[in-house]
Amino acid sequence: MFIDQARIYVKAGDGGNGAVSFRREKYVPAGGPAGGDGGKGGDLVFVVDEGLNTLVDFRYQRHFKAPRGENGRNKAQHGAGSEDMIVRVPPGTVVYDEDTGEVVADLVENHQRAIICKGGRGGRGNMRFATSANPAPYISENGEPGQERNVRLELKLIADVGLVGYPSVGKSTLLSSVTGARPKIAEYHFTTLAPNLGVVDLGEDSFVLADLPGLIEGAHEGVGLGHQFLRHVERTRLIIHVIDMAASEGRDPYQDYVTINEELKLYNIRLEDRPQIIAANKMDIPEAEENLQKFKEQVPGVEIYPISGFTRQGVQELMRAAANKLATIPKHHVVEEVAEVEERVVFKAEPEPIPFEIKRENEVFVVAGEKIEKLVRMTNLNSDDSIRRFSRLMRTMGVDQALRDRGCKDGDTVRIGHFEFDFTE
Repeated sequence: MFIDQARIYVKAGDGGNGAVSFRREKYVPAGGPAGGDGGKGGDLVFVVDEGLNTLVDFRYQRHFKAPRGENGRNKAQHGAGSEDMIVRVPPGTVVYDEDTGEVVADLVENHQRAIICKGGRGGRGNMRFATSANPAPYISENGEPGQERNVRLELKLIADVGLVGYPSVGKSTLLSSVTGARPKIAEYHFTTLAPNLGVVDLGEDSFVLADLPGLIEGAHEGVGLGHQFLRHVERTRLIIHVIDMAASEGRDPYQDYVTINEELKLYNIRLEDRPQIIAANKMDIPEAEENLQKFKEQVPGVEIYPISGFTRQGVQELMRAAANKLATIPKHHVVEEVAEVEERVVFKAEPEPIPFEIKRENEVFVVAGEKIEKLVRMTNLNSDDSIRRFSRLMRTMGVDQALRDRGCKDGDTVRIGHFEFDFTE
């Protein structure tokens, strides 16, 4: 089954929790804190496997969650970090963030890796919080939550040459005549519902040829099979535009040529400059010769190869011309532009304020903000010392004053993430 789209949920592993422990050894008076840090959670990594050619596996498994890190232990022993979770995808897979629409990764080469979600760091044990003022703290951190996201996977087949054209112009017949592929062929539109691949063997030269489902006017907006196949054209290095030169369905060949090229351009402006040759098909029908002469006058300077996919007339010449054209086109695949983020440490005189917002839901004051909510999740709420540290951080961040400014009074309920508490002056 050919599946070229999937929506899945992915989550990296949470970090392990830090430990609260103290040295209790003979002859070691006032041994001090010895709680180890938690281990790092596993990253969730996509890896390209050239043995795959469809996203069908994601139809049966839609949730992927990497293992969490080990918790810290006593005697200053740190928890072990967990192994990354590897998810294998076929070459040509583009990963989109479902919520933002941004491209997370574009995977085209075999064994190429991309970290889709980063694992959370381990929480610090109480030995990390020892100070001269508090040499025996009962403070530890929970592990940082691993990143999670809903992603959309789109498979864009990687083929050297793509066959495009209106439905029933003979693309599948042409593919079957030059490769070992056996696509379904019938006398009705959209017989081909999914792309078919075949290898054209010309002795020393060979290339992958893709038969793509028929285009119609409005395909760039999703009309017909629309976006279900247009994405596959983006990967091809060369386009063979198949035209029914016999006008067997009453359409004008020149108008077909103009319409299909316009659809390609409207879908992706870069396709306008993609190298293209014309396969004038169905030349075994008497009316085709007259139409071909007229067509050549309408598109001067365009490479046109008269063929008949049914009788195989001119097919070898067309394939040889495609191979020669490919030899002049660089062997690189068109990939999505993924924004590169430069990671560096910048030291500033004053720390930037942590952004948050406060809103009311009935009688509850809700504090929202990514960093604030992460801080709550990493606070050990079973420890009084950890809760006092959390309260100090809230005051330092300005959350207390912001709540007062919004009218929060002593005894009112405040919620941050899933944690609710009473506001106290």
